[in-house]
Amino acid sequence: MNWFTRVRNSLGFSADKKSTEKDLWIKCKSCQEMLFVAEYEENLSVCPRCEYHGRIGADARLALLLDAGFELLPQPQVEEDPLKFKDTKKYSDRIKAARAANPHDDAFVVGSGTIDGHKAVVGVQDFSFMGGSMGMAVGMAFCAGAERALTRKCPYVVVTAAGGARMQEGILSLMQMPRATVMTRRLKAAGLPYIVVLTDPTTGGVTASYAMLGDIHIAEPGALIGFAGQRVIQDTIREQLPEGFQRAEYLHKHGMVDMVVPRRELKATLANVLDYLAPSKAA
Repeated sequence: MNWFTRVRNSLGFSADKKSTEKDLWIKCKSCQEMLFVAEYEENLSVCPRCEYHGRIGADARLALLLDAGFELLPQPQVEEDPLKFKDTKKYSDRIKAARAANPHDDAFVVGSGTIDGHKAVVGVQDFSFMGGSMGMAVGMAFCAGAERALTRKCPYVVVTAAGGARMQEGILSLMQMPRATVMTRRLKAAGLPYIVVLTDPTTGGVTASYAMLGDIHIAEPGALIGFAGQRVIQDTIREQLPEGFQRAEYLHKHGMVDMVVPRRELKATLANVLDYLAPSKAA
């Protein structure tokens, strides 16, 4: 033990340098600036230098959008690993690992409460859980959120973030697309607003179903939104695609997204939209 280590230990610095750096700093994925984690999180996981919007979890998203005191709906119970799927790992092992690393049992979480005093049900897709992939549990949770909105006679807001359908559940995963679509039609028939907030990334079967069926589509800045990847599309049509053609700003310019709203303004924007769209009280 050298003299520096002895002095360092005597002063109580027990954590190694790598651990300290990991706890205190984070690198922006866009501008590559090193940011204090506390400053980054205080800014809602948005880079204060370049305004890059980082990904956030379901709990943080619900706390950001809903007023304090909201109710968290129970996670639907579905058959796990119905196809006994195995690739490089068993699907059951992947599910266990994802649950160990996340606070919820699957990728879609629903909260019921208010947004600046306006009644609303908010469903949030969490990309950190197996890439936010849409399996049976996600489909069931989406439908449960819609049912709660129908019961409360209030708008349904869904925040999407997904790599698409969950391949380990095969056709059972793809069946969630029409199921979710039916629920959006029921909301429409009841005269209840269905609003989608598109975050980075929203792709695949989620984009092909409930992510693009909203009455209003709001996107966070820079969000990747599309069905297939840019390289796949270019190889299929054999044409060079415009720069950023699957980003929120390009889609807004071409009419696929109604507005692009920074994260810090999202709750107030949703409250204004709900105030405009929500049905008037009965006389």
